[in-house]
Amino acid sequence: MPKRKAAIAVGGVAALGAAALLLPNANASQDEDNATAGGTADVKTLKATDASDLAGRLQKILGDAFAGSYYDSGRQQLVVNVVSGDNNVVVQAKKAGAVVRQVDNSTAELQAAARTLKARATIPGTSWAVDPRTDKVLVTADSTVTGAKWDRLQSAVRGLGSGTATLKKSSGTFKTFVSGGDAIFSQVQGGSVRCSLGFNVTASDGSPAFLTAGHCGVAAKQWSDSATGQPIATVDQATFPGEGDFSLVKYDDPNTQAPSEVNAGNGQTVQIKQAADATVGETVFRMGSTTGLHDGQVTGLDATVNFQSETDPNGVDTVTGLIQTNVCAEAGDSGGSLFTQDGSALGLTSGGSGDCTNGGETFFQPVTTALQATGATLGDGGGGGGNGAGDQAGAGDQAGAGDQSGAGAGDQAGAGDQSGAGAGDQAGAGDQSGAGAGDQAGAGDQAGAGGHQAGAGGDQIGGGADPSGAGAADDGSSSLTGSH
Repeated sequence: MPKRKAAIAVGGVAALGAAALLLPNANASQDEDNATAGGTADVKTLKATDASDLAGRLQKILGDAFAGSYYDSGRQQLVVNVVSGDNNVVVQAKKAGAVVRQVDNSTAELQAAARTLKARATIPGTSWAVDPRTDKVLVTADSTVTGAKWDRLQSAVRGLGSGTATLKKSSGTFKTFVSGGDAIFSQVQGGSVRCSLGFNVTASDGSPAFLTAGHCGVAAKQWSDSATGQPIATVDQATFPGEGDFSLVKYDDPNTQAPSEVNAGNGQTVQIKQAADATVGETVFRMGSTTGLHDGQVTGLDATVNFQSETDPNGVDTVTGLIQTNVCAEAGDSGGSLFTQDGSALGLTSGGSGDCTNGGETFFQPVTTALQATGATLGDGGGGGGNGAGDQAGAGDQAGAGDQSGAGAGDQAGAGDQSGAGAGDQAGAGDQSGAGAGDQAGAGDQAGAGGHQAGAGGDQIGGGADPSGAGAADDGSSSLTGSH
């Protein structure tokens, strides 16, 4: 948050493992591309960011012959799919340093398959994304897709053919996860809402601002850095559902200092140097207030997710253009920063299914798309760059399926957003309006269950300062009832 640094606890063995993988090399320069790999003179060893850049160049060069690409993190090579039998196409890709693979499905054919799914299978609890590693569209159904809905989905996928699409089941439920890193709060009718700040940016008019989830910006207009404090920022633009899940929120004080960094826990930070497009196969890191730092891989791009509508029990909130990953996330991680070891901002946590015990899918709003749509820039130019540890999320955080309690603002508690002093998103009354209002960790995002808890400084501002409750700022009491 502005003018202060947030200390976010890294919880669990998996989180510590991710920290060990990331932190020794955080902010360290990496070697330039090596000359050769695997005994093939033309194939280059690449960093993930360079592989993404190369893929973009090859897409333009190869045109219709380009059928997607992915990063082989083990060999540190870019693999490019081509559909043309023209040897010249293959030669161009190899000379550029990529591994070339001939596939059956063109980009146009896979995109057509996705359009067919949109027309025939827009069902709450489903998603689909192109997987260049299999050269197919990967369709996922969560645990709510049963009976006639499952039959309808199966029929749509079968109609595309086994060579074009595959279908798998997820044990969880697709929903937007509320809250991740530096917490932000808003008072709305019926209670309080909590989200998390994404990356700090500079708005097109030069004023300091930040990116957060679109469902937050839709739920509330003004945001504070404490549960009971005065607003410090106002929503300028918000998109959700539809073509993205992002908001641009401007700080009310034009002199706000907004650092361009992600807090990775344990006093470690990663400087955010640029925004970048994600590449399938690359290793990424997610920071969130509930589960801390976790790593995984990008598994799909241009994903479509069909959340249960927050306002219509029979409706669907469809979000398109997302990054699909196998990085875990839980209630309270929504809005967490997705970034790379070399300081590239990739995404903002939107939603997903599963947890950090059993795994699952998590979807992210691409930062590059949000910047382009809002006209903002990432970095220290004027208002600061990306802060982003664990950010944004949830007003009601809203995905639907149970993700919120009552009137609409999921994240809302009854009594002022936090019950006791340090009870971590408390168990009792607050935080959950009725029967386990939405997205809460056991009994209401409570501390014991890990939801938004402060314990070791989780989600706390200035080491214990900010929140009302006694010791754990920004909520050891996780301050946010119902915080998903």
